Amino acid sequence: MHILITGAAGMIGRKVTERLLKDGKIGRREIVKLTLHDVVAPDAQPTEKTTILPIAGDISDRSVVDRLLAEKPDIVMHLAAIVSGEAEADFEKGYAVNLDGTRFLFEAIRLKNYRPRIVFASSIAVFGTPFPEPIPDEFHLTPLTSYGTQKAVGELLLNDYSRRGFFDGIGLRLPTICVRPGRPNKAASGFFSNIIREPLKGEEAVLPVSESVRHWHASPRAAVGFFLRAAEMDLDALGARRCLGMPGVSVTVGEQIAALRKIAGDKAAKLIRREPDPVIERIVSGWPTDFEARRAQEQGFEADTDFEAIIRAHIADEHDGRAPVMG
Repeated sequence: MHILITGAAGMIGRKVTERLLKDGKIGRREIVKLTLHDVVAPDAQPTEKTTILPIAGDISDRSVVDRLLAEKPDIVMHLAAIVSGEAEADFEKGYAVNLDGTRFLFEAIRLKNYRPRIVFASSIAVFGTPFPEPIPDEFHLTPLTSYGTQKAVGELLLNDYSRRGFFDGIGLRLPTICVRPGRPNKAASGFFSNIIREPLKGEEAVLPVSESVRHWHASPRAAVGFFLRAAEMDLDALGARRCLGMPGVSVTVGEQIAALRKIAGDKAAKLIRREPDPVIERIVSGWPTDFEARRAQEQGFEADTDFEAIIRAHIADEHDGRAPVMG
């Protein structure tokens, strides 16, 4: 089996790659090759059974897309995207990468005239206020950001191309992934991770919103599980509605901080500095906060049990399982 991952140098892309190389298979099929794409060449080491083809380039460049599909990969995990904050700040770039890049990829697959599995990384940003709590699986798309709009259009394309038989596609509406390792990025949701990750390293973090803000989260470990499940499952049960809201944990920022305090102590919690940002507040105020995720759970998708489990997963994966003792 040959798998293509776009956006493979990103956080989720790297973790999915690591898991695929470790497992060496999807279901019962061995992975013989990974094509890894991003704007910079992804760094991954081949194994005895799996070769690596790194390709650097812009997904909105048709010639790059043609290179990615030259060998007709069996599974395409499409994660390449401009994050929410950057897509809102740079309108043209967001549409070029998030919409045009997705359309070019789908269209190139159609012209190749074969039927791979497509796993599309969508987002809960396809929903916007007003909405019920929790949001049911059948709720309509009402994005209130350019990023959410771009993902919503990508979902419609995925449904139509799957209906026409050009590929066998599934879209994953990802919760905000927390706690993200590494350094802060330009995502409007980045502070959700920052206020946990930085204090666990003994560093200060800025909180730009009220502690009453509630949001929907899943750990990177859970996100990897989402993609692996989507790659192997029988999609016939989904019918024409190929996009699923992934399960997650609904918590307030205050509850996040309480979980941090319980695990790492008061000293860690005191490293969070309140600094209101009206722009971030406006963006976040239109985001959904809770989902039923019934369809996904019925199809075997699983998330974390609570926010403490999310923090402990981060400590296990990024701190060698040792929680800082900070008093």
